[in-house]
Amino acid sequence: MTTHVSIIGSGNAGLTAAYHLTLQGADVCLYGAKGFDQPLADIEANALATSNNVELSFAGFQAIDTVTRDLKQAVDYADVLILPVPSFAQEPLFRAMLPHLKNGQLIMLMPGNYGSLVLNKIKHDEGYHDLDITFVDAISIPWATRIVGPAELAILGMKNYLPVAALPACRTQAAISRLQPLMPLPLTALDNVIMAGLENINFGGHPLLTTLNMGLLENFDGQFNYYKDCCSVSTARAAAVMEKERLAIGQALGLCLTTELDAMNALYSMDCKTVYDTNRTSETHGKLNSAPNSASNRYITEDAAYLLVPCYEFAQLTGVETPIITACLHIDNAYNDTDYFKNGRTLKQMGLEGMLVSDIMAYVA
Repeated sequence: MTTHVSIIGSGNAGLTAAYHLTLQGADVCLYGAKGFDQPLADIEANALATSNNVELSFAGFQAIDTVTRDLKQAVDYADVLILPVPSFAQEPLFRAMLPHLKNGQLIMLMPGNYGSLVLNKIKHDEGYHDLDITFVDAISIPWATRIVGPAELAILGMKNYLPVAALPACRTQAAISRLQPLMPLPLTALDNVIMAGLENINFGGHPLLTTLNMGLLENFDGQFNYYKDCCSVSTARAAAVMEKERLAIGQALGLCLTTELDAMNALYSMDCKTVYDTNRTSETHGKLNSAPNSASNRYITEDAAYLLVPCYEFAQLTGVETPIITACLHIDNAYNDTDYFKNGRTLKQMGLEGMLVSDIMAYVA
């Protein structure tokens, strides 16, 4: 039986979700906001395709059922709404969606990055207290993917499974039951949405490696194989220290987190002995020379602001010392002339300000 699903967002992940969920047999509505809707025009002129001069995990053409620039149409189209958008886009999109949402709908954020907490706070702040929505945070998107041409994708690989959690966590299993028929990979349950944020595997590599390699990345316009060329023995040591900080924060919150090494091996069918080896040998991540070329890249503007800042906030709450996380944020602040400690995803933005750890865990349960 065909299931309807709306994809809100027309970037790399949005187009890939539209392609792959259609391939799975779903009827898909793809929404692109004004200013970001060129991919829709490309799809209207051509079926969405996967092809490139590299070996791809999936290839072919798919005609998308509905493409729209009307957000109300996209919200009305389905009871399952997937937002595979950068974290900074979650809030304005949700505010625009709020007047059109109805009870019983499910909103999945890929990646979540604590977005469920922020959107739930907005729902209440905007007076929609009685609107019964289930939020789901995924640790990331399922695919390694790029838009490489008009209506053309390169899907380089896909995770073996995707960990998710609902807000509240008591709805996680029911949410998985609704989502699984749509998804091209198994969904696995995490304890809660805080765990989903802490388990995002971009935490360990993206912001720190980008920060440590910024001179070369800028001077050579990002013409590197990011994971192979930007991970050295020394940068891997620094990343390992930051990984210990993440694990300590999880322990202080009562969460048993998966190590980055174990997660990468499991998600991508590898058997590496160190994170350095995963970066240097991953076939999925090594197919394209693609790296940030400035400090305005999402590896900092998203992954520092929406992954490192929440960790820093939870560390301050629990008394865990985070010298590498803190140093990385200070350097990124200098790079971008900002203050991620204030402008990133803070406890206040998540609606958790003033709570004890026990209060927070009860709130997300």
